[in-house]
Amino acid sequence: LALILGGLTLASLASGLWLLGERARALFHRNSGTEAVRTAAFALAVSGLYLARSKAKVAVLLADRFMPGSGWLEMLAMGFYAAWVAGVILDPARHKRLRPKLWALFSAVFFAQLALGLAGLTDFLMTGRLHLPVPALIAAGPLFRGGGLFMPILFASTVVLVGPAWCSHLCYIGAWDDQCSRLGPKRPKPLPRSWAIGGRLAALVLACGAALVLRAQNVPGETAAWLAAGFGLAGLGVMALVSRRLGVMAHCTALCPNGLVGKRLGRLTPWRVRIDRETCTGCGSCARACRYSALTPAEIEAGAPGLPCTLCGDCIGACPHDSMGYRLAWPLSRVGPGTARAALAVLLGALMAVFLGVARI
Repeated sequence: LALILGGLTLASLASGLWLLGERARALFHRNSGTEAVRTAAFALAVSGLYLARSKAKVAVLLADRFMPGSGWLEMLAMGFYAAWVAGVILDPARHKRLRPKLWALFSAVFFAQLALGLAGLTDFLMTGRLHLPVPALIAAGPLFRGGGLFMPILFASTVVLVGPAWCSHLCYIGAWDDQCSRLGPKRPKPLPRSWAIGGRLAALVLACGAALVLRAQNVPGETAAWLAAGFGLAGLGVMALVSRRLGVMAHCTALCPNGLVGKRLGRLTPWRVRIDRETCTGCGSCARACRYSALTPAEIEAGAPGLPCTLCGDCIGACPHDSMGYRLAWPLSRVGPGTARAALAVLLGALMAVFLGVARI
């Protein structure tokens, strides 16, 4: 026993001395200064998954479904993922480069589970009661059914936490529009600003109005589902034809009503993107990076993106003069940009991990 414990003690001392060396510092201290943010994201993600796991009537974690009792392993894995994502978000350049990939990964996992569930592997479905994965139905679906508020509550609570960042990090369909826009020209062709309000407001009125009319007419659920599927397919057509041609996320910017609701509700949150007019040279790098048509010359001059902004952060990572950053609105306007970005990194890192762990139909 003395030999074993003595050996462990010597090994621990040797490891500690080695960690003080330059080579170990270069290997393990690459993210020095981000520990608190990444730890907070880890803790928040694990806490959120623990709460969902303990309160839900069904096994919300796939690990528990295939290996009962092993959900804590998935919780830890998602916690580490949240910590890594938070570290990515802290670096504007890495955030700009990796955000589309992380977003696409979430969407791919979501729809892969749906496909496997429909193919007969029902453990990949949340409850087996399907609904169409069309964002507009978050508002219209409960109006038609007269109930089922889970998705509206989830959407509203997420927007309360991170504002319109739902539309650039957490929407399972928006990732498709993002990828389509990146197949287009490198310099996005901006959409008319009126479309950001008029187009999405018209889609919201159409979707909700149609749901109420169909319910009043006692239209069968199957018929309503086919109509809703047609609306969703029209959105995919806009992505494939318009977004790809213009290099702009036309579906999210001009058609999806969730974007309008998220932006309006997002004004209640403190998160903003601001431009430092003292250091901004007006080079337009931010506008060329924006896929939401949120940065016209007038808005750059005013120092703030326009209504379509979703806090994606691409403009911040593209600015060569460090003139852009996340800010907090009044009464938190005195908080520095570093602290504002760190707080948003914690929330987005945790939410992206939680959504990846539990988002299923």
